[in-house]
Amino acid sequence: MCGIVGYIGKRDVAPLLLEGLQRLEYRGYDSAGIVITGKPAAGKPAALRSVKAKGRVRELESRVPKRFAGTTGIAHTRWATHGAPSDENAHPHLDAEGKVAVVHNGIIDNAAELRARLTADGVAFLSETDTEVLVHLIARSEAKTLEEKVREALRSVEGTYGIAVLHADFNDRIVVARNGSPVVLGIGEKEMFVASDVAALVAHTRQVVTLDDGEMATLKADDFRTYTTEGSTTTATPTTVEWEAESYDMGGHDTYMHKEISEQADAVDRVLRGRIDDRFSTVHLGGLNLDAREARGVRRIKILGCGTSYHAGQIGAQLIEELARIPADAEPASEFRYRNPVVDPDTLYVAVSQSGETYDVLAAVQELKRKGARVLGVVNVVGSAIAREADGGTYVHAGPEVCVVSTKCFTNTVVAFALLALHLGRIRDLSVADGKRIIEGLRRLPAQISEILDNEDEIKKLAAEYADAKSMMFIGRVRGYPVAREASLKLKEVSYIHAEAYPASELKHGPLSLIEPAMPTVAIVPDDDLLEKNRAAMEEIKARSGRILAVAHQVQEKADHTIVVPKNENELDPILMGIPLQLFAYHTALAMGRDIDKPRNLAKSVTVE
Repeated sequence: MCGIVGYIGKRDVAPLLLEGLQRLEYRGYDSAGIVITGKPAAGKPAALRSVKAKGRVRELESRVPKRFAGTTGIAHTRWATHGAPSDENAHPHLDAEGKVAVVHNGIIDNAAELRARLTADGVAFLSETDTEVLVHLIARSEAKTLEEKVREALRSVEGTYGIAVLHADFNDRIVVARNGSPVVLGIGEKEMFVASDVAALVAHTRQVVTLDDGEMATLKADDFRTYTTEGSTTTATPTTVEWEAESYDMGGHDTYMHKEISEQADAVDRVLRGRIDDRFSTVHLGGLNLDAREARGVRRIKILGCGTSYHAGQIGAQLIEELARIPADAEPASEFRYRNPVVDPDTLYVAVSQSGETYDVLAAVQELKRKGARVLGVVNVVGSAIAREADGGTYVHAGPEVCVVSTKCFTNTVVAFALLALHLGRIRDLSVADGKRIIEGLRRLPAQISEILDNEDEIKKLAAEYADAKSMMFIGRVRGYPVAREASLKLKEVSYIHAEAYPASELKHGPLSLIEPAMPTVAIVPDDDLLEKNRAAMEEIKARSGRILAVAHQVQEKADHTIVVPKNENELDPILMGIPLQLFAYHTALAMGRDIDKPRNLAKSVTVE
């Protein structure tokens, strides 16, 4: 959510900031703005110059004057929380004198209280945002340095923030701070960058430093230093970003979503590479930091995630129960941390997040760590907050995922859970023969994914058949139910068609009342021991004149249409059965003219509650 970009160096800053904002458009936003430290006139102090616009970055770019020169600046894409999208509510926010500028990701929980206090002191607010209170707190501080002004202001606020601050009187620096919202420094040659996401940095540097919560930094053109909000110095060692700038490009596709769906065979090959141990029919997951004795002591596994990651966790829990015979379940992280859960020392907790920065998941991890729980992370971003907070974990190696709607990261996350389940199973009671069977199934996945993607034209035709639906139902049993939930989410996210998912066994307990010709049903029908049960559910739907699109391993007579997918091992079939429904959602949205990479009201990385 939201995006921050900043630069200090010798280059013309406005084009760099606008380019960075464009690379962050996928995060979701409704307005954008830029502020630079202009060159001071003779005998006058440096001045801040700002341009803001409701709408896309292209709207902002069209408003930037031709003469907008400077070598230091910060910029922002805003996703509205306090105040509707407007020019006035767009960041950056400046004080009345135009000396202080702030961009901010996150939410200040006590903004109303601070606003009332500042208003009583005579401060006139120009926006409805929570962020503006920070600007005035910094501007009113009597501290001697910008660092202390920012530190003093942050002592008054409660909530989450990733901020970057400019001050006309300290025009040789940018001061940044983090608490619950990502801040990444980019280290260049006599130039420094800051952003909320490495996507804005990799075109210029792959050397980065990720701030921890409670940490600040001062950026100058030739140096940077990090320290805590209490003032003590911290040690920051730059790391190298794995992906290059080209990884964030569209690569000849019309949309990022299509590109990322098409990358899944290679992505799955990547998550498997170097991890399979044929000698012992198991896998190596060295980052778990969990030895065999500790693994055998685990009595239960609780998986926490949000949205697509939660659905991946549901499939992961089934894999763990089936292969490792450890009781496992998945729960939305956003609910878990508010219900005062019992934290059992024999339970292993697994936090799932594509970005590794999802606030609800991160907060749950921090609460679990506070209570002494052991937490593993399953994330896609090396060095992300959850990866750093967790006791160990595994990276899913999906590569950069730019589209707001997750596809390849979901698939790779489920494969990562299959690896974890196999690893735990072989430590416990899974036989060599079953271990070998699962490994052979995992190795077949990339080719089978390619086979599914080769049928895109047929899926596109089917999407056109159903694009007129106002609502759709998705059903599946046991292994098929999380697939139905994720497919339902994909369709509603990208096409805005109302969609709901139910266990097929629950149809006659209420949802069957919705069935009619105008309400199509997508049925997940794997060729397993529940095949006849799933066919019985389709019989119930057809008896009420419902249309059915089946995803199955063979043509289903009761379905109006069937998408046939290759058969793998029963436990791994859910990985394949979701992929054609990603294409189905994509082509349905395309037929409806939706903005596929930037669905309304959504953001890629949810870093606020």
